[in-house]
Amino acid sequence: MTRPTEALRPPTMADVAREAGVSHQTVSRVLSGHPNVRATTREQVTAAIERLGYRRNSAARALVTRRSRTIGVIAVDPTLYGPASTLAGLQEAARDEGYLVSTVTLRSGGGHALEDALDHLAAWGVEGAVAITPQRSSVQALARLAPPFPVVTVEGSHGLDIPGVSLDQELGARLVTEHLLATGHETVWHVAGPEDWLESAARTEGWRAVLEEHGIRPPRVLRGDWSPLSGYHAGQELAGLALAGRGAAPVTAAFVANDQMALGVLRALREAGIRTPRQVAVAGFDDIPEAGFFPPPLTTVRQDFTAIGRRSIQLLLEHIEGTASGVEHVVVEPQLIVRASTRSQDGA
Repeated sequence: MTRPTEALRPPTMADVAREAGVSHQTVSRVLSGHPNVRATTREQVTAAIERLGYRRNSAARALVTRRSRTIGVIAVDPTLYGPASTLAGLQEAARDEGYLVSTVTLRSGGGHALEDALDHLAAWGVEGAVAITPQRSSVQALARLAPPFPVVTVEGSHGLDIPGVSLDQELGARLVTEHLLATGHETVWHVAGPEDWLESAARTEGWRAVLEEHGIRPPRVLRGDWSPLSGYHAGQELAGLALAGRGAAPVTAAFVANDQMALGVLRALREAGIRTPRQVAVAGFDDIPEAGFFPPPLTTVRQDFTAIGRRSIQLLLEHIEGTASGVEHVVVEPQLIVRASTRSQDGA
């Protein structure tokens, strides 16, 4: 009679071998994807695994192969849409490659916090890590450290000797600014994100470059902190300028550095009695899931977080496997999504 403790014991590789009528070594070959296993045998072992509900012991496998099949992720301020979506894209891409993910989230990316995060991941035996470091201070702190394993950055390798993947933020800003000028606006105002964020700086640079290329003096930059409230306050200022009609730069179009702040801008304009887009056109950046349901639906720039996650994991695995060709910086192109919050000045 089977003892209760045995009945509750999880199935082992030996149990799978007995169930399938093969040797322990054959089960091991099937699990490791060894090519020298007959198809019928592989099917027998796979069926036995499914019947027993066997799950591989990752710790034991790591001792044998010296590979943990685990990737670390360091995410600085992951509560915002961009870093959170990047994290989701990384996790999906890692799973597709057969890797587990160990994540460390940080409120800020100072040197001590990043060093502690790297130590934590090293203790977990990760083979490499992806660092989501969108702030200038974070990536500069990371560059001063000596990680014990390969590290790839997301949005943080600009000008540094660290491999990384990033969206072409400047191109995204150029696309939306060109779109607004093409619809008949004399100039475009800009509500920027925090100064320390690399994405914010790149988006501001793209906006400014387009205006200067058209011979337009850029209006002064309004600044927020990525939140709808900060966008609302910037929107109140824009509304005041638009209603007063003062200044050399008419307020008829605004490029807002993310969709959440754009939501705040839209509300402030609406409360001031200013119609969007007839009086002031508004465009954002990110294409959050709610953007198409804003009143009115928001023109914005879409980031392909799936592609960013996939390329980041691929680049990291190249460094883990030793096949990377130097320090590579991969750039993913954005896409302009035009909706009802912007249209031509003649009403088309």
